Amino acid sequence: MRVLAALSGGVDSAVAAARAVDAGHDVVGVHMALSRNRDQFRSGSRGCCSIEDSNDARRAADKLGIPYYVWDLSDEFHDLVVKDFLNEYAAGRTPNPCVRCNEHIKFDTLLERAETLGFDAVATGHYARIVIREDGVRELHRAVDIAKDQSYVLAVMGPEKVAQSMFPLGDMASKAEVRAEAAARGLGVSNKPDSYDICFVADGDTKGFLQRELGEQPGEIVDESGSVVGAHQGAYAYTVGQRKGLGIGRPAADGAPRYVTGVDTARNVVTVGPETLLSVSTLRGEEAVWLAPDVPADTPVPCEAQVRAHGATTPGTVVRDGDTMTVELDEPMRGVAAGQSLVVYAGTRVLGQATLASRRV
Repeated sequence: MRVLAALSGGVDSAVAAARAVDAGHDVVGVHMALSRNRDQFRSGSRGCCSIEDSNDARRAADKLGIPYYVWDLSDEFHDLVVKDFLNEYAAGRTPNPCVRCNEHIKFDTLLERAETLGFDAVATGHYARIVIREDGVRELHRAVDIAKDQSYVLAVMGPEKVAQSMFPLGDMASKAEVRAEAAARGLGVSNKPDSYDICFVADGDTKGFLQRELGEQPGEIVDESGSVVGAHQGAYAYTVGQRKGLGIGRPAADGAPRYVTGVDTARNVVTVGPETLLSVSTLRGEEAVWLAPDVPADTPVPCEAQVRAHGATTPGTVVRDGDTMTVELDEPMRGVAAGQSLVVYAGTRVLGQATLASRRV
């Protein structure tokens, strides 16, 4: 097959491309330049898409003996990922930009260009597995290395994109094994630090980034009775379940800690309350993407629900109705916020994904 290997400049994508070459595919490497103002170097494990990353990707391609190109997708990334991130927070929701990047950039824009150029598949360094059953159904599964598993942020792909994707690292036992393989292959990125946090917030200060982009909007923090207990500089900077950084001067009457239980950006009000108000037993998601064509719609299916990357799962039952997905949990889940990505699993298999629209106690 003709395979387009996405080379970020890190060790994972380099080893993934190498494995695609070993499998006998005709591989071409491409680096996606996503930042409009790229730094010369990365700052440790923060940020991405620097000139340094591009050069590291080029050196990996040269070592593998494959063609290499740089595609400027910065406008698409800004419009489809960064703007969405800001708009979601401005609406009082809690988005996951990695989900949107995978949906719109890595497995939409990239795949579209790859298909136009005659490629059969795209290979990336994500940790996940694609299992092809005897009947031809392709299933998306968690990676063998659960600690590095990225199926949560890939679930938004949908079955069509899964059919055009390759994840050569899905069966790797650990990141240490990936680094050892990179070193054995003579890839210079074998010891390069991983990227963490939000790639376009290089300093890791999400609240500061939001304030710079959305401006300060002073407002009130109130308790469950409506009494004012503090002040904020923008309701958009808070998320349900948050405990730290509230700046509440006086403790609750019972002395227990208070958490954010509601964010109303229309009124610019943040509501706080006891931990007991955070628990919910029903999750409702919209814009559902179903990856299990063999599982009929409108039929209750046992599942495990996850609402955070690398977060714990909670058992329950999922029902899909068109583009809506509802999960009745076997036990309450706490700290659920609108805008989060809801992913449901059956064991290691991804059944579907949706964006949380509401939560019910």
